[in-house]
Amino acid sequence: MTLQTHRTERSSGCREATAEDREVFRYARCIRVSKRMRWNLEEVIKGRSFDPADSFLPDGFTKVSEFPRLSAEEKRVVSQIQGRTYANMFGVLERYVNAKVLELSKDHWFGDQTKLEALVRFSDEEIKHQHLFRTIEDLMAATMPDGYRFTPKPNAVARMVLSKSTWAVLGLTLMVEIVTQAHYRESIATEAELSPLYKDVFHYHWMEECQHAILDELEWRREDQKLGANDREAAVDELVELALAIDRILQDQAKADTEYFLRIVNRVTAKDESEAIANGFLTAYRWQYIFSGAENAHFVKVVKELTTAAQMQRFASALQSLN
Repeated sequence: MTLQTHRTERSSGCREATAEDREVFRYARCIRVSKRMRWNLEEVIKGRSFDPADSFLPDGFTKVSEFPRLSAEEKRVVSQIQGRTYANMFGVLERYVNAKVLELSKDHWFGDQTKLEALVRFSDEEIKHQHLFRTIEDLMAATMPDGYRFTPKPNAVARMVLSKSTWAVLGLTLMVEIVTQAHYRESIATEAELSPLYKDVFHYHWMEECQHAILDELEWRREDQKLGANDREAAVDELVELALAIDRILQDQAKADTEYFLRIVNRVTAKDESEAIANGFLTAYRWQYIFSGAENAHFVKVVKELTTAAQMQRFASALQSLN
């Protein structure tokens, strides 16, 4: 069913729209917005490079209040390091997202072609986003001092995530893609002093992620309808396992970024200060990639609708253990 036929049936009064009609309309709307928002890499980069004097992420985002005794210059360094990791992290996560979307598209091969088109577009955009993040990694590497290490390996992360049930994978995916929207709207977009190129990268990324989050939720709800009570119980446990696995990745990257920061600033730091800096990076990363998504009002609403109170509490308790 196309968007046009759906509209015709509703406006003609031939019949009242069914739940299926309304669902197809949401997939169709994602297609329509995807076509309108379509962009290419050249439109984003415009031949620009990063300015070493610019910050990438605002202070409230980087949680620099958790870092001890930083100068203004050192806060800028934290912003650039976390901004580089932020872009790389989403590039890694989109590797597994694309694989899962392609897998989900099989369910629609011989079904509703509007749903299939929406997921094909989703996949195409995720591949483009990975290319975007690889490109700006090269640009940031050309600007920042040598020695930065990004520890996660895209294929290893993708294999780890995809080893879990589709229900758990879609839960993690919705959490991650809600994060990208909230971060851009509430923090990156509103900060005037950030790198113009960095802001543009996440503006264009946000434009397409809005549709992706809608499709994530639709597919998660569709998957949820297939599960019995025992399967859902196991799937909730797997969602917890995925959240904790992401945290282990963040711990490794926080350690690597701390070492890079201390090398760049090139000053003597006492053991307690170095530990506080490491804790600052980890606190920021846990907020950026886990808590700001898991505590998002819409994400909480969806999880509550798909789980029992006990399952919801189990998920919440696992995250609280990270504090």
